[in-house]
Amino acid sequence: MRNASEPLLWVRNLKKHFPITRGVFGRVVGQVRAVDDVSFTLREGECLGLVGESGSGKTTVGRAILRAFAPTAGEVLFRVDGKAVDVAKATGEQLKALRRHMQMIFQDPYSSLNPRMTVLDVVGEPLLVNGMRNRRERERRVRKLLAQVGLKPEHLRRYPHAFSGGQRQRIGIARALALEPKLIVADEPVSALDVSVQAQVLNLLAELQGRLGLTYLFIAHDLSVVRHIADRVAVMYCGRLVEVTDVDRLFAAPKHPYTEALLSAVPVPDPRRRSKRILLSGEVADPSRVPPGCPFHPRCRHAEAECRERVPELRELEPGHAARCHFAGQLELVGMAD
Repeated sequence: MRNASEPLLWVRNLKKHFPITRGVFGRVVGQVRAVDDVSFTLREGECLGLVGESGSGKTTVGRAILRAFAPTAGEVLFRVDGKAVDVAKATGEQLKALRRHMQMIFQDPYSSLNPRMTVLDVVGEPLLVNGMRNRRERERRVRKLLAQVGLKPEHLRRYPHAFSGGQRQRIGIARALALEPKLIVADEPVSALDVSVQAQVLNLLAELQGRLGLTYLFIAHDLSVVRHIADRVAVMYCGRLVEVTDVDRLFAAPKHPYTEALLSAVPVPDPRRRSKRILLSGEVADPSRVPPGCPFHPRCRHAEAECRERVPELRELEPGHAARCHFAGQLELVGMAD
């Protein structure tokens, strides 16, 4: 684990529900339980990978932590100057001050940049909003930020359309670093890029983490990407965490059938080896109509009567390894060899 020390972030029983409305008067007829009772800690200097299929709720977790979405319930405690502050309850100036320390890298490097603004204005906007009025001072700071992410000073006056996808994502990373944050939520930052460019951006993120002491919540659906950068991994399904452990143990010995299925889908870079893909039937559980018992049981080949009747708890099987499965530790699940 890289430079992991005391916790920087505590997420406790986080929930985010979106109302389903019908009719002219917007009558609430149900709830989409996008995030349903999620708890974890993130230590300073650590990278936690948050993985799962599309619709599992991982992006909503990231946005709720940053208060882009107001949480329905729960606590998001963030340590600032030695004191834990609840981001979920912060308002006004307190929330603005907290956001200096928490930034986001967005998934799409094309839509996340304003096409009418130059690189100087895009990267310098957080500085301007937070009181750096002197344009020359902002320009000096932006030049330094561009150098940190591998861009040249002559890129300063150009518009986003003049750059490739990888370069645009570097601009997004520079913008996220502008206020020298402690925590960065990276929402699938390489999924929209070519494979060769993905490696360059991942290496850049790892280098910046080591040099600047950053803490990452790295959201992804590709476990091979997470293996490259994360210290620990939290697997989500239908708004809940189903397994949390360090990255090596997750790949070697998963404890939840869903994690095993995700690992089986990771391509093996060896033509002489053929991976045994576990094909899950059906679709990801609908968070507006969560199945009774374990939400994963309609797709699980190990499901028994208890799985259809009782919701499993996220329990620690051994130090640093927790899983949400009635039979976790009893099943013989297959990991992924080096």
